[in-house]
Amino acid sequence: MATTLNSEKGRPRSGVGDMKAVLAREYGCPEILTLEEVDRPEPEASQVLVDDDARRQTHQGQGGSDGQRPRWKGERVLRLLIVLAIGLAALPAGAAVAPVEEFIVDEMSASGVPGLAYAVVGDGEVTTIGAYGVTEEDGENVTAETPFQIGSISKSFTALAVMQLVEAGEVRLDAEISKYLDGFSGQMAGTITVRQLLSHTSGFSTLQGNTSHTDTTGGNDELTLRVDVLAEAGLDHQPGDRWEYSNANYQILGRLVEVVSGQDYQTYVTDSILEPVGMKHSFVADGEVHDDMATGHRPWFGTKRPLSENATDRGTAPQGGIVASASDLALYMQMMMNDEDDVLSAEGKAEMMRPASAASPFYGFGWYLDTGKGTVWHSGLVPGSEAVATLVPSEREGVVVLVNANSGLGFGETTQLRNGVTARALGFDYDGEGSRWSQKALFVGLVALPFIYLLSMIWAWRRRDEIRAKTGGFGLFSLWFPLLSTLVAAWVILWLVPTLFGSPIGNLLLFAPDFGLALIFTAAFGLLWAVFRLAVAYTGKSGLP
Repeated sequence: MATTLNSEKGRPRSGVGDMKAVLAREYGCPEILTLEEVDRPEPEASQVLVDDDARRQTHQGQGGSDGQRPRWKGERVLRLLIVLAIGLAALPAGAAVAPVEEFIVDEMSASGVPGLAYAVVGDGEVTTIGAYGVTEEDGENVTAETPFQIGSISKSFTALAVMQLVEAGEVRLDAEISKYLDGFSGQMAGTITVRQLLSHTSGFSTLQGNTSHTDTTGGNDELTLRVDVLAEAGLDHQPGDRWEYSNANYQILGRLVEVVSGQDYQTYVTDSILEPVGMKHSFVADGEVHDDMATGHRPWFGTKRPLSENATDRGTAPQGGIVASASDLALYMQMMMNDEDDVLSAEGKAEMMRPASAASPFYGFGWYLDTGKGTVWHSGLVPGSEAVATLVPSEREGVVVLVNANSGLGFGETTQLRNGVTARALGFDYDGEGSRWSQKALFVGLVALPFIYLLSMIWAWRRRDEIRAKTGGFGLFSLWFPLLSTLVAAWVILWLVPTLFGSPIGNLLLFAPDFGLALIFTAAFGLLWAVFRLAVAYTGKSGLP
């Protein structure tokens, strides 16, 4: 369901707007009943209702024995066509929701996403809000006010909080973090500046930011404890040398907000951003379970499985812990592009959406930058939910898309759904993600390999006499090389690839448990097969059956 809104008056609008007076004056239609909502499961033809009684209004001095204006047979049809033509011409770009609706219905089915919400801002106004599907199986329908976890879009909120403190004169962008956080004094990371943290040029690696914490307490000091660990950690490279995305940067910035403001992160963001912007259906992760949130779903061998509970994490709040509805995020996008001094000055907002430094040409403060398209964007990914927000500041246009499911590999992917809604809402060209056959083949292969190894062990047992008969250099090579190759494969699968992608295998299990288990079982069964062959070969040579 998609609704076209008038952001100033807070009510749906048809796009015909103030054409009533024009139609009455020019075409003798004294009353037009405009559409109050676009609310339908499938796109239908636009309708404009003409008041039949008003159409028969008398017009003095226009002839006719009953005082009515003379009419010809096709007058009613002509008036309707005129109304439709003018109404369609007056529709804003964001109100043309039918193509988006059709796309969403098709792609939600293909991706297996249970629920989706999106909002569009056009010319600085909220033009469309759409909500589809359910919060969970047999759950409530998703609405414009349903809160979703928005993941790393939260970084823009943290950056905004820091910029508020900068404009208040309490923080300097180019000051070292050790000036504000005592734990960094005398440490290698102490020379990192606030600007470098905001722009991901601090020297912390992606892997450091994604490392799982097994010693979490869930208490109010969770963020403090995590930042204390980061203060003593080494850096992957020198601050300011190059760009590398790391959640560690925004954990530290969240703690900076707490220390300088004297409030915990949750309280500060709520009081200084969410409430002033009017985000009534949003909140900051507080470590509690929230049943009103859209329940997250993760890929599970071609299906989506719901999370057991709607838990939140205080420790990751500054990097990805804002929970917000589509309607509230529309207000947030409006605020970021309104060129006004409100929760932050217009210049402060503009600075957030400019390159932060020479080392960060495509990232500002909490926002990615695409200078070719003139867009500012950020995606969000947490276990069970994904999101993407895209702004075109020069046109005061924006769109946010929220889904309560993680993408699978090749099967049940959500990328085309999110990107397709964004492109259609903003009028961008988008050809989709293609067939994704290579990703599908990889996933099928990984799922099949453990069974292939199991069958190979059965084969080895049945051919045990041949295996035990292997002698000489070639025989030894055929026995021991599989162990070497599967050890290397296990190292690549379980350590090298996760390290290169900056995400430990444990994190992969949180977001895509089916893919993570396929990797683990492939590595484990490969080693088991190689060891089993050796056991078959050498136990037989020892005279054992």
